[in-house]
Amino acid sequence: MAIIEVDETDFQEELSKGFSKGNPVILKFSSEYCDTCMAQGFELEEIDEKYDNVTILEIDCGESEQLADMYGIVQVPTMIIYKDEDTTLWNSEGVVLADDIVNIIGL
Repeated sequence: MAIIEVDETDFQEELSKGFSKGNPVILKFSSEYCDTCMAQGFELEEIDEKYDNVTILEIDCGESEQLADMYGIVQVPTMIIYKDEDTTLWNSEGVVLADDIVNIIGL
């Protein structure tokens, strides 16, 4: 599976697809010009390469301001991890290491 870049037009559809598969869903809010966002991206790429049962959606806050506002994003990178549609496992600003993400999700 690949990390899916989304914006306001396809966010809800891709989010629903992830939940319908029964996968944990990771939302990564970032900015194209943010170095720490790039570092978080490398950690998520590691997860993406090892696990097929995780949906990762990347949202560029500069291009999707409405989504960033809807989720209350004030700093990037911010990552939100959902176990399912009703259960948030993690909501954090800054870089989170791949091993820690795996532990949070319980993979």
